[in-house]
Amino acid sequence: MFQLLRKNIEKHIQITEEEFEQFCANFQLRKVKKKDFLLRAGEICRYEGFVTKGCFKVYYLDENGSEQILYFATEDWWATDIDSFTNQVPAILNIEALEDCEVLCINKPDKDILYNQLAKVEKLFRIMNQRTLVSFQRRVISSIGKTAAQRYIEFIEKYPGLEDRLTQLQVAAYLGITHEFLNKIRKKIFRN
Repeated sequence: MFQLLRKNIEKHIQITEEEFEQFCANFQLRKVKKKDFLLRAGEICRYEGFVTKGCFKVYYLDENGSEQILYFATEDWWATDIDSFTNQVPAILNIEALEDCEVLCINKPDKDILYNQLAKVEKLFRIMNQRTLVSFQRRVISSIGKTAAQRYIEFIEKYPGLEDRLTQLQVAAYLGITHEFLNKIRKKIFRN
């Protein structure tokens, strides 16, 4: 499980074995059963989590009580409510396990200590935060400027094979459409 974390880190920075061991010593393994929550809206997000097994949906409930899925966190992804974790305010997001999951969690005090102990860690999370901002910017632009069919194709490209692990309702909630409309899009795309 830590080897997956190391591969993830090395996509962004180089790290020695000693630095990696020091880094990993600050993580705790949490097992989350299907339909259980890593975080519920209203709680303070105490951890950032690196998913080593399973799939989480990260979402909020709109004023009608409908799920609006921001992203799916599968193996080799990070999951958190950035605002709640950074500012220690109540979370807006829910992080719910869609499968039995394992996640390596680091709390804010330990992460802050690592920033001081290992300059590379601060660089790592700065790079990851920049990539997260880029991803969210692209998602907003996609939501505003692209058709549902284009967003569906982007979803398939961004999350290869994930659709087989999700319900059509979950995919539709991610795309911001009804599952009936998603069925029409899928029929049209797969017919061509």
